[in-house]
Amino acid sequence: MGNKRKAVGGKHRAGARRPSPPAHRRFVALLSGGLDSVVALAAAARAARPALCLTFDYGQPAAGREIQAARRVAGHYLARHQVIALPWYRELLPESFAGCGQRVPEPEVFGAESAEAVWVPGRNLVFIAIAAAWAEHLGCGEVVTGFNAEEAATFPDNSAGFVRAATAALGFSSLRKVRLTAPLAGLDKRGIVRLGRSLGAPVELAWSCYRGGASPCGRCESCQRRAAAMAGAT
Repeated sequence: MGNKRKAVGGKHRAGARRPSPPAHRRFVALLSGGLDSVVALAAAARAARPALCLTFDYGQPAAGREIQAARRVAGHYLARHQVIALPWYRELLPESFAGCGQRVPEPEVFGAESAEAVWVPGRNLVFIAIAAAWAEHLGCGEVVTGFNAEEAATFPDNSAGFVRAATAALGFSSLRKVRLTAPLAGLDKRGIVRLGRSLGAPVELAWSCYRGGASPCGRCESCQRRAAAMAGAT
């Protein structure tokens, strides 16, 4: 009846229009340009408008590729994109991130050891604090992240507990009570790929590799996770 749309194969038919989210609901997205952040942005954009997409250059090997990918994704959603440089973070990076990332591990098993090799102290907490400041300045009620269940198993600052704790802290540090949201919190990578496809998220624009070469290395943990997810989601 009326404006109802029919879906075919999980996708809207050509020419079908998605309803625009309310103009008063806006958010700031942490957009690294990787698979998770791209799909999280797409998921959040169903109900609110992205006022700003933030990408951080903290000296990581793939900074240039991540910024390029994030800029394209933000453009896809007609969202403002801003790069924030944190040059002081270079002193805190793991040895594996030196240079172009030649020493980034290529693990056969993902666990505490592989996570520690690419761990950046306090990174997500710093990103969230900056994003929340922008959210309050822009009058937005939330900061959207790509945190998910799969990476939460080895990275504690991706966990549901971290999201709750960060939101509680933001309640004290922002007058607007900015909250942290993680639309992918209950999903593994395969679930993220499936959701991305159903939303029409531009995952083809994403850059997930820890290295910053001409093309993804296919061997680092991030590349392996993405490849397994893409294959497993078919």
